[in-house]
Amino acid sequence: METNNFDKIIKRSLDIREKYHQLEVKGNGKEWSLEEDALAYLTDAGLVGRNVMSHQKTWLKKDSPEELEHKLAENIWWLIVLADRTGIDIKEAMEKFLTKTENIL
Repeated sequence: METNNFDKIIKRSLDIREKYHQLEVKGNGKEWSLEEDALAYLTDAGLVGRNVMSHQKTWLKKDSPEELEHKLAENIWWLIVLADRTGIDIKEAMEKFLTKTENIL
């Protein structure tokens, strides 16, 4: 993925999160906290597991490739949001991670 494309994905992700914050304020009187965002991410991460199990036919739920695709992308979205909320530059963090892992292997 080119950096320019990743920049666009990050911007779109953060724009969407801002719209959700507006809905939270409207519905609950306040934006979700960082901890609530982290819990939402963990819930979606768990759903990835269930969808993969369904894909492998080891979970009783009907396999839905669209749902698995959606949840995988949603998890990436949450990670971008969490990085932003914690002051982490996700592009820099990815570069460090990839370089470190490549050097280990």
